[in-house]
Amino acid sequence: MSATITSVETPPPAPASGGGKPLRRLARPAASVLSGVLLYASFPPRTLWWLALPAFALLAWSLYGRRLRAGLGLGYLAGLGFLLPLLVWTGAEVGPGPWLGLVAVEALFIAFTGLGIAAVTRLPLWPVWAAAIWILGEAVRARVPFGGFPWGKIAFGQADSIFLPLAAVGGTPLLGFAVVLCGFGLYEALRQVLAYRTTGVVPRRAGAAAALTVFVPVAAALAALPLVSDSAENGTATVAAVQGNVPQAGLEFNAQRRAVLDNHVRRTLQLADDVKAGKEPQPDFVLWPENSSDIDPYRNADAREVIDQAARAIGVPISVGAVVTPATGPLRNTQILWDPERGPTDTYDKRQIQPFGEFLPLRSVVKAISPGYADMVRRDFGRGTKPGVFDLAGTQVGLATCYEAAFDAAVRDTVTHGAQLISVPSNNATFDRSEMTYQQLAMSRVRAVEHSRTVVVPVTSGVSAIIQPDGKIIRKTAMFTPDALVAKVPLRSSMTPATRLGTLPEGLLVALAVAGPVWVTVRSVRERRHPGRR
Repeated sequence: MSATITSVETPPPAPASGGGKPLRRLARPAASVLSGVLLYASFPPRTLWWLALPAFALLAWSLYGRRLRAGLGLGYLAGLGFLLPLLVWTGAEVGPGPWLGLVAVEALFIAFTGLGIAAVTRLPLWPVWAAAIWILGEAVRARVPFGGFPWGKIAFGQADSIFLPLAAVGGTPLLGFAVVLCGFGLYEALRQVLAYRTTGVVPRRAGAAAALTVFVPVAAALAALPLVSDSAENGTATVAAVQGNVPQAGLEFNAQRRAVLDNHVRRTLQLADDVKAGKEPQPDFVLWPENSSDIDPYRNADAREVIDQAARAIGVPISVGAVVTPATGPLRNTQILWDPERGPTDTYDKRQIQPFGEFLPLRSVVKAISPGYADMVRRDFGRGTKPGVFDLAGTQVGLATCYEAAFDAAVRDTVTHGAQLISVPSNNATFDRSEMTYQQLAMSRVRAVEHSRTVVVPVTSGVSAIIQPDGKIIRKTAMFTPDALVAKVPLRSSMTPATRLGTLPEGLLVALAVAGPVWVTVRSVRERRHPGRR
């Protein structure tokens, strides 16, 4: 029998009743949890980026046609399945309390995202609205509370993905949107196929919906490939990234006075010897990690002396990470431009500081609940106010310190202020050998493509890396191993569409996300006033 074409949309299934077998009632909650677990598995250190697509297809199945309250609960379960394993490193040294508390709060954002998705599944081309709502959830989570926590944005799991070129078009929001849209589109395409096999009816616009939600994101990513380039627009620079290592992993990595600094000095002196012996090329500048000086070189003459020694030995400027401890006021997580002749010159203070790590919100409440934890963060860090761009031997090097790599604006404004290369100095010693360092490294790979810049990641204890503007890692270290990476890298000054557009792509997607539930509300009001009309 030939298929009949109809202009009537396939209505969503009725919400499940309270009856039925227990296993059937558990199917959707189990699918939600599994979708979250698959999302986690798509993130580094694994290269299974494609698992995000079945993860979102499965989430779509669990949310499609559900009531809003059910969407809220199912979204929360998906958030737990995703974030519990993804963020387990946050409790590596301080126990499960902070980890579980963080996940419980962050999963709420995914819960409300699930509610919104459930609402818009009643609309035509619902995968588009639903994917935009996911990006809205990420946008809010990246900003509140206490400055936000963007860890786990879908884009950060796509460093090896075919969708990666879209980062150069619209940044992490557009990259994430394309992945989520394609996953939801896969479910919608399968739903339409099953509907046809059951009824012999081709629902209206079924083919167009499949094309828009599955093939268009892939085609757009392929079309964006010319934006991804590792060519040198402004010549090259030979950069060295030093990983000195720490005496021990965990929160007490810097308990032995000056040990971390001595490690970085020692490895830099070894690099200087290797350069003199012809084993390594002479670098134009050297990048040390965050906290590579574990004592304040402004207040400790011995620290200043050994940094001077290292800078004179290598004969080029060094970007030194230090905790600056003024007599009064907040601490500062600072990068210091250390000249071999003039000593410390320019500085950059980290702007996006980590709540409950570098500053303690609600200190009185935390102290009442966990006095020991409050004592660990006895003195808050202050926020820097200006983007960091160092002139290192004629190369403009943008600085995004560790946690800042997760924040779109903190990386972008280094490029808009002239950075030809980006450095992400980091200290991951606190988190031992967890997946955290690989998750953060993937962020830097996405940023390299997003802004078409070489990104160098010097880390105290690993994994340090040098990343080309096309997102490929050309050199990297092992964890907890002293090392020095030296490479000639391309310098670039052109701006990608993502750099030029800034927050505009995210703003447009957020507007789309808001429009979806508004449309649902308007339709509901019309249907109540005019029963039988759509």
